[in-house]
Amino acid sequence: MTSKEVNALQVWKDFEDRLAPQLNFSATDRVVYSHLLRHSRLEAKQRLRFSLAWLAHGVGMSTGSVRPAVRRLIARGVLGLVERNCQARHVVRVRLPEEVRAVSRAAVSASSPSGTPRGAASLEKMDFLQTQALRRAIHEREGEVCFYCLRRVISRKRCLDHVVPRARSGRNSYRNLVSCCPDCNTRKGECAAEDFVRGLYRERCLSANELKGRLHALDALAAGKLKPSLPTWAGERSSGRPNL
Repeated sequence: MTSKEVNALQVWKDFEDRLAPQLNFSATDRVVYSHLLRHSRLEAKQRLRFSLAWLAHGVGMSTGSVRPAVRRLIARGVLGLVERNCQARHVVRVRLPEEVRAVSRAAVSASSPSGTPRGAASLEKMDFLQTQALRRAIHEREGEVCFYCLRRVISRKRCLDHVVPRARSGRNSYRNLVSCCPDCNTRKGECAAEDFVRGLYRERCLSANELKGRLHALDALAAGKLKPSLPTWAGERSSGRPNL
């Protein structure tokens, strides 16, 4: 089968605007899909053979994190499973957003003329590091606790962290920024958020119930369910550098 030329820009727009939001992708789902897409359809390959170890190494996560993400993507029809064997090797067809049946084109009819749901367009496009007011909105969403370790943090010491690191194309969206303590901000670095909170559990910084809650919170964040409240001063310009 001959692969048609892929418009990478349009694929990325469809991924961010339709596929990930409609299927409630977690942060791990986003990274895994992007990596598989990069090594398949963007290189004109209809099928991709890979191992979980290769995938985990490529995205900087553990096999325990990427395995359920691959299963979710297969279950949602984002990946078409061609073959799987006992050596944890997969052959899949990575579908473009426009090829995923679960992504309903009918949703556009309930949207604004640009195809973005009414009332959500401005929020989804906002750079939450752009102004002091927007950065404050992220901090206030979490209250006075660290998103990762749940310790209380005084306002003058709290930081903003990219759940998906900027080095891995993480955006300044409300879906990818959290308020945290300086210790977690430093220690997490470019580590996958799921792996980092599991590490906190192993270090007994989180209980089993707290770990479960943090993993659910990460999924809710990526799905756009943790929206910050935007006050009237949200449009003011920041006079200083972002408080990272």
